[in-house]
Amino acid sequence: MTDNPENLDSIAINEVQLILAEKRTSLAVMRTGIAVLALPLSVISLLIATSKHYDIFHVLHFLILLGIINLGLICLGCYLIIRSIIRMRNYDRHIHQIKLKHSVIGEFIS
Repeated sequence: MTDNPENLDSIAINEVQLILAEKRTSLAVMRTGIAVLALPLSVISLLIATSKHYDIFHVLHFLILLGIINLGLICLGCYLIIRSIIRMRNYDRHIHQIKLKHSVIGEFIS
């Protein structure tokens, strides 16, 4: 395999495309985390809106269980969002390193 500049540039472009595909995946994970995080908020708002139709002490065991499930969903949503942010920062760092290493394609990547 020869080390001509055109071959190295095409390899670098392929690396950047792969990293950008991984970054899109992280954005999809973040979108999922935001949706999971919004679910407990909508359930709580529904319970507050309908609170005059039930006695809290009669359904307290259901509310405690629902609170535990909501807490789990909030933790899962925060975990997905934070993990995707960390991964996207790593992907940006890798792209920056490729851009510094291959100055020819550096002008195409902002």
